[in-house]
Order: sequence, then structure tokens, then C-alpha cells
Amino acid sequence: MALTYKDIGMVRFPVYAVSSGDWYGQDGLLFLENKILDDKNMKGTSLGMRRLQTPHKNLYPLRHQLDNLRGIIKSSKKTFIDSNGAIFNYIKTEFLSLKYYKIEKVEKLKKVTRLRIERVKKPFIVPRPPAPEIQYVGLLHYGIRPWMLYEYSETKLKDTRRKV
Repeated sequence: MALTYKDIGMVRFPVYAVSSGDWYGQDGLLFLENKILDDKNMKGTSLGMRRLQTPHKNLYPLRHQLDNLRGIIKSSKKTFIDSNGAIFNYIKTEFLSLKYYKIEKVEKLKKVTRLRIERVKKPFIVPRPPAPEIQYVGLLHYGIRPWMLYEYSETKLKDTRRKV
């Protein structure tokens, strides 16, 4: 299945980057490079639970966990498996502007951090505060609106674009 950023709602995070090699299904098992990637015979509701429950030891190693769309966009990999056990190819289809803004204020809340960014009306919510030396954020723009926090920077970098 091929997905773009517009289809990302179909994906259950976290996702894992996998090889684009030979994968096939047989008797409820999903194989990749002759190792077991998922065991649908187990009762677990997620890929991780089923991998913990399976009696098989020949498991394909999942090394790169990505928790959000930003991780997928920044990844050099194209093939992923989501927590439901669905394999998909992420296809980058469009260039978006990447612009850098100064961080005005970092507000630490109970469980998350709110970033107030210069010339941007809506604050961005992040799981943890950036390091104290971080002064700028790179925001991807969908059209003219800031859409996604792409990266942090100590200095203001040149505005550019990224394929998403």
C-alpha cells in the first residue's frame, strides 16, 4: 500500500522502518527476509504485543521506531510497518516551504511544553522543552500556514524546502 502525507490518518503509530526486501504472508505469519515480522495468530491488539506473545524466535529486528509523521518525513527509508501490522510505502509527493523562526517563549506545562514562536499566532505543543541553547525552530508550511515543527536550531538557518 502506498501512502502520502494526506493519507497518514490511516496509519497507527508508532511505525517501524523496515527493509523493502521480500515479504510474504503464510499461515497468519508475516515474513520479511525469511524472518517473522508479525504473528497475526496471537491475540495482541498491536504489532508489539503480538511479537512479545509469539513462541517463534526467528523475529525480524525492528530497529527504527518513529512516533509521528515528522519521523517518517525525515527518514531516508520508504517502507514501514505500523502498529496494526500493515506494511506501507511512504511516497514523498510535494515540496513544502521550510522557514525558520525565533522561539519567543517556552512554557512548561504539566505533561507537555508549549512553544510561542515569533510571527506565528498558534503555539506549538511538544513533548519536552528544547535544550536551552536552542533559539530557532524550522516550520514546514502547508500553503502559507505553518503546519509542522520540523527541527530545532541554535542559529537562524536559511529558508528552504523539503519534499514530504
